[in-house]
Amino acid sequence: MTSSDATLKLGAAMLAGRPEANQVTSPASLLYALAMLRAGAGTTTAAEMDAALGLPAQGRDEAMNALLRAWQEHDGDPGSVDEDEPPATPLLHLANGVFVDAGTPTGEEYLARLAEHYGSGVYPVDYADPATKDRLDAWIDHNTGGRITEAPGGYDEDNTLTLLNAVYFAAAWADPFSPSSTNTEDFTLLNGEVIQAEAMGKLLRADYARGQGWQGMDLPYNEGFLMRLVLPDEGSPVLDEAGLATVNGAMAAANPARVSLGLPKWEHDYTQNLIPVLRGLGLAETLGPAPDLHAIQPEARVTGATQQANITVGEKGTVAAAVTQLDVMAGSLPPPPDVKLDFNRPFLYQIIHAETGLPLFLGTVMDPR
Repeated sequence: MTSSDATLKLGAAMLAGRPEANQVTSPASLLYALAMLRAGAGTTTAAEMDAALGLPAQGRDEAMNALLRAWQEHDGDPGSVDEDEPPATPLLHLANGVFVDAGTPTGEEYLARLAEHYGSGVYPVDYADPATKDRLDAWIDHNTGGRITEAPGGYDEDNTLTLLNAVYFAAAWADPFSPSSTNTEDFTLLNGEVIQAEAMGKLLRADYARGQGWQGMDLPYNEGFLMRLVLPDEGSPVLDEAGLATVNGAMAAANPARVSLGLPKWEHDYTQNLIPVLRGLGLAETLGPAPDLHAIQPEARVTGATQQANITVGEKGTVAAAVTQLDVMAGSLPPPPDVKLDFNRPFLYQIIHAETGLPLFLGTVMDPR
């Protein structure tokens, strides 16, 4: 399986969770974060991750490094982009960061591998210090040009390592839409409801293909980037991994056609808990209580996996950003609680002055909504 196949697999799994929602994901960002975690995995955990990701056990880090080099010519500062005027020369910025608790032993060989093959900056921090959240957020803000300003998985002082990947993309269309062509048009939702949406329009020559239950076209930016648009037939579901692979195969052989295009403008933001997605892909041991991540930290285990992504698409082009966050905690699991108490039915409460025992407030919660 190639890196392209792996990202398609991850992307399809991420989209499958909420097919009714507006979603924007970055499978490339998730792949990089998982590959950085895999660099510290051993024995059965390593084998499980290799099977789930579909990347070779040998040469995996080198393959990810080769991707970074291939994209390097498009790198730039996200903060330099005027998002109202996406750049004619596409900008693609990818950054990897490792935040490490300074008081927790962390594998030097592991960190060196991340620096060599992933260009990862290593940032020693004190997770017990709330200021560490500000450092995480500042790294994310800088590497997404301010489109994402906070760690999508939040901040937990009990964590001892955080892997971050950020992807930022900005590009003008090779042939921009004319603002005068934008009109309010009908858009039919899955439930049949018809709403009004701002739709851009133009006539262009573009690669186009039609297959079983779908039709699609490639809308180009400059210098080898494009947006692939896929429209399922009316009543057909959004495509799964196999369907997307079929589409990409057909589009690779597509012929140019004169297309009268109507495309809505959109601006979406989406945050996703990736733990269910990754478990569904077979990463049970990797996300369990005792994975073999000893090369990272003693008794390390994954405590969180989250991605936030956003995109803006308009007449002039596209701007998008994503951050994937994997959190790790060293040390054994805490002992189970003595008592489990869930207030999941009507209950009573008091607010009491401790010295006098006087109830200042007394009430019941019959419906917490």
